Amino acid sequence: MSSLDELLSRMWSDYVAIAPQAERIRALLGERGERIVNDHIALRGFDLPGVDIEALDREFVAAGYQAAQSYEFPDKHLLAYHYEHADQRRPRLFISALDVASLSSEAQAAIGALVAQVPAGAAAEPMFATSGRRWSIDHATYQRLRAESEYAAWLAAFGFRANHFTISVNHLTTFAGLAELDAFLTEQGFQLNQSGGEIKGSPAQLLEQSATLADEADVPMEDGTFRIPSCYVEFARRYRGADGRLFQGFIEGSAARLFESTDPR
Repeated sequence: MSSLDELLSRMWSDYVAIAPQAERIRALLGERGERIVNDHIALRGFDLPGVDIEALDREFVAAGYQAAQSYEFPDKHLLAYHYEHADQRRPRLFISALDVASLSSEAQAAIGALVAQVPAGAAAEPMFATSGRRWSIDHATYQRLRAESEYAAWLAAFGFRANHFTISVNHLTTFAGLAELDAFLTEQGFQLNQSGGEIKGSPAQLLEQSATLADEADVPMEDGTFRIPSCYVEFARRYRGADGRLFQGFIEGSAARLFESTDPR
């Protein structure tokens, strides 16, 4: 197994441990004879030295990934890049980071206190991108961050790990499209993200996406264990452009809504 395969395998194991619905969905699709292909994996970071996009992409870039396009989400104080590998069998990556400097001084101080606990040089460690939470946090800090940024609160609670894996609808054979898949998932009892509509994007935009609402996980903090939203499953259908090529990127408006899959109900 290559180091990249090992990293992706570790990310998946860590992800399903706090998002068991991912395995349930894969099992249900497997029962229909589907072969699951992963469209992309998403990671979250803070835009601060040692815990930023560059820290999270290090191992992937060393394994052949290249940044393909940048994105901005000013309303959510986020910036992001998506990455592609020359071997198209590898999933795309979508790595985002919170623009900490754009938050209130109180939030900046709280995040700074968390990041200060990360050992110097930690980003050079193998598997840093899936190393989990590297700091202690109390529930009051989590709540203060949540009041300003759900993204900040999620990252403060869960640390560095896959935020979601994405099933490629293009590779499914027993569904006519994303709407039919969503109907099947709803019938099976899964709750879907309805922000901006159940399906975000359109064939005209060359990308349609939907997602479950995040599972919940028991997260230990300094003053107790708290059950909060963890990770979700995303679904993507890509279309070919006028040049005949399959669209490889992402749509900022759709991605902004998908971020909300981890919002508390």
